[in-house]
Amino acid sequence: MEKTSETKKKKGLLSPSTKENLKIYRYKFTRNKLSVFGLILVLVSIFFAVFAEVIAPYPESIGSFVDYANASLAPSMEHFFGTDQMGRDVFSRVLYGFRGALIMSVVVLAISVPVGTILGLIAGYYHGTKIDAVIMRISDIFLSVPSLILALCIASILKPNMMNSMLAVTIMWWPWYTRLVYGNASSISEEYFVKNAEMIGASKAHILFKEILPNCLSPIFTKMALDVGWVILMGASLSFVGLGEQPPTPAFGQMISDGASLMPDVWWMTIFPAAGVAFVILGFNFLGDGIRDMFDKGGH
Repeated sequence: MEKTSETKKKKGLLSPSTKENLKIYRYKFTRNKLSVFGLILVLVSIFFAVFAEVIAPYPESIGSFVDYANASLAPSMEHFFGTDQMGRDVFSRVLYGFRGALIMSVVVLAISVPVGTILGLIAGYYHGTKIDAVIMRISDIFLSVPSLILALCIASILKPNMMNSMLAVTIMWWPWYTRLVYGNASSISEEYFVKNAEMIGASKAHILFKEILPNCLSPIFTKMALDVGWVILMGASLSFVGLGEQPPTPAFGQMISDGASLMPDVWWMTIFPAAGVAFVILGFNFLGDGIRDMFDKGGH
């Protein structure tokens, strides 16, 4: 018996209960066809971002490239999305736009989610104390200002580039996770299993990260999936007004802005980058709905 159990551990076999949980999660996710569609859109977006150099038919259009002889050409078999006023291939630039958008969302959430989650856990566990009051009042100050306005104010102070636009969005994003986790942690901290952990002398770190945090992961993951689209939209908005990635590096917002002044004659310069933004945002929104359904304990 000992050898059998040891063999299973080495093979990494899942327990029956774990397999059953995975089947339930997969069933809940796949029963919503829009969630599966969203997952496909997300995977395609990631594919475009990772393999942009391989897919792009005109990689030279990404940098300081000018070809006035082929400027403002309409979509054709040679240039699928047409060319811009500099003669650069719009399709190649849109592919690279996916990379910038996804990098921004990953960096922003990689910083804001841990910061907001930890602060929310601390404030929720110490509910009703000065620690709670300080953390949540600071969060409320950030949340009281419209997100885009706050990001524009921060980005306008800094030098306009990709790094500073990510910093601007990160500064105004963490309070949303602090507020989300705070609400869950406040109620969970009153549960019997938390009180029992306190009675047996468990450390504060153990209680926060082993007892409370696992019960907050479902709403956090759901919000993360939904927030990717919002972060991309925020980044595109900053880029649109010239506070994001700077030319000649392609960015969705900057490409839309360049083409807006030429509408409707050179419509493809605006329509296709805008479609790229809609493509990735739609994918993550549908995926977020699927993740929410997957963790919904009331679902069947």
